[in-house]
Order: sequence, then C-alpha cells, then structure tokens
Amino acid sequence: MGTDEGDTMTAWMVRAGKSGEREQWALERGVSGAGFGEVADLTEARTRERVHGAVAAAYPKDKPTAIRNFAAQMWALRDRMRKGDLLTMPLKLTPQIAIGKISGDYAYLSDEPDPSRRHVRPVEWLVTDVPRSVIKQDLLYSLGAFSTICQISRNDAEARLNTILKDGSDPGSRTAIAASGPRPPAGRSNASTESDATDDDVLDTEQAGVDVGRYAADAIMARTIETFAGHRLAELVAAVLETEGFRCQVMPEGPDKGVDIIAGKGLLGLESPKVVVQVKSEAGPVGSPIVQQLQGAITMHQADHGLLVAWGGVTKPAKDLLSTQRFAIRIWDSEALLDEIKKHYSELPDAIRADLPLTQVWSLAEEAG
Repeated sequence: MGTDEGDTMTAWMVRAGKSGEREQWALERGVSGAGFGEVADLTEARTRERVHGAVAAAYPKDKPTAIRNFAAQMWALRDRMRKGDLLTMPLKLTPQIAIGKISGDYAYLSDEPDPSRRHVRPVEWLVTDVPRSVIKQDLLYSLGAFSTICQISRNDAEARLNTILKDGSDPGSRTAIAASGPRPPAGRSNASTESDATDDDVLDTEQAGVDVGRYAADAIMARTIETFAGHRLAELVAAVLETEGFRCQVMPEGPDKGVDIIAGKGLLGLESPKVVVQVKSEAGPVGSPIVQQLQGAITMHQADHGLLVAWGGVTKPAKDLLSTQRFAIRIWDSEALLDEIKKHYSELPDAIRADLPLTQVWSLAEEAG
C-alpha cells in the first residue's frame, strides 16, 4: 500500500486516550495514538468484513451500532489511511495540537506490554505544539469529534493544515464550496462495496459526536481574545489577580520592557508576594527571549515572582528555560487563564462580565478515546 503520484491527500484526526495518557508515547515513538486494545492483530484482516468480525469478537456485549462505529474506525486505520496523509492529534495535556504525516502501513506492536498501544500507523510528527488559539472555530469544531479516529473532510481542512504547518497560521476556508459538504472518502480499498460508504460516513468528523466541553472552551477562547486583544488582555489579567487579593498597577500601553502589570498584596500593594506580570496576546507561542526579559524584570523590580501570560503558549526552548525557573516564574496559557476566569467569574467587575458573558451549564459527560 502507498500513495501513487496524483493521489489526493486526506486529513485524519486521532486521539491518544480519554485523558491523553498515550500522547507523549505516540509523539516520542512516532506513531498514531493507538487504542482499541481489546481487538486482536488486524494484519491479516484485509477486508472490512474481517475487521468487523474482529471488533465484534472483542466487544461481544456492545450494541451493533457501536460495533459498526468501532469497525469503521479500525478499518480506516487498517486500510483507508495512506502514506502521506495528514494526521492531527488534539492534545489533552496542553491546549495544543500535533500534526504529522502518515509514513507507513498499519502495524500491530505485539512487543508493547500495554494492549492499548498496539494498533498504530507510523507517523512523522512535523509539529507538536500548534496552539489551539491559531486555529479558527470551524476547524476546531471538527477537531472536537469524540471518535478516536476520524477523517476531517470539511472546511478545506487539508489545505489549512498544510498552511498551519508552513507558517503557523490558519487562513480559513478558501471557498464556500469547500465547506458545503463532505468529500467522497479517500483511499477506498478494492474490496469496498456500496454499503461500505455508509460505514465510512461514520468516520467523518461532521457525523461524529462532538466534545461539548471542548467546543464551549474553544468558543470562550475565541470571544475572549476577540474582546480583550492587545493591551486589554492585561486589564483582564489584572482583574483576575485582584480577585485573589492583589493590588495591581497596569502599565500604560506601549513598550513594556518586560512588565505589563505590577502586583502586590496589602493595602498599598507593597507586601509579598510581589509579582511582575508580562502579558502576550498573540496567537502563536512566544520564545525564550520573552522569558529572559521577564527574568530581568523580576530582578529590576525586586519582585518575588514573575507571571508570564502567553495566550498562544511558549515554544519548546522557552518551556525548557521555564523548567529551570519553577519557583520564580509561572505561565498561564490561554487555557490556564480561562480556568482562572471561570474560577473567579462572579467576582470580576460588571464591565468585564458584560463583555464576556458566561453561564455554567451541566451536561452528561461523554467519553472520547
């Protein structure tokens, strides 16, 4: 199996465990996120029917609809994916997405002691820290599907993911036609029949159930950065810190020299802990120079700690540098800041709550793996 010249590349999404427990393993080993550990080796299962039989044997108590869905996912992994196809893995441990390309055929890693790590495709992971904040809402919606394996066919996904790989930004869908409906599934085996097309439809993210919590978080992120872009994000951060008893001085807009907020406890804000805060609202990750600038600001202002609010997260070199400053600097990315906003929402000023109207909704938790 392999991609012939002129074949259309397809975009797929995989997950690596309900809590992201296989993410680092998948990235380090250069494979997809595995799963379905109860299913036997599919190397010799060369038809959809045989894959369906293996799945049914693995989950004898599951309903036929669940078996059909699981078999469609496993058939995609076993047969429909092609070398060169794009593969995305939304990360649960960080608000980021990994993107790579499938580099080989289905493999069953029998040497893996954990059965949930055995069904894989080899993957060349090209980037592992794309911030969710750089991806537009329609594509994030597709990446919120609950299935472990899904094809992403709508909203010009393939072209956009390639642009994200190239320059780190999502250009959005190029045409209305691209977003108007799913394409015919790519990479269909010669053994496929007309009835198989119905099973393939289950694999598209537009047909799969969506993680409502993740979708809501992404929508809140989009509204927050739209409303509090630039210097206003520093004002929002200061309001959050004030709910924790800090007195905050927000620096005037302009060159900040590493400081956007000076915060301290006590009546005058002069008591410890004294914190200098740098706020970066750009969608992409910030690098080591920003961390070094904050280190200098801590010394210059005789502060106890530094807080880096980086909406788009930080690069790996910056993350490595921050790991040596655990007792001096904390980082809030977009997800951490939103956690703080939700925690203290009722205490925030009326004007902020008017600009960012939120309500708490309880829903039945679904599982995605």
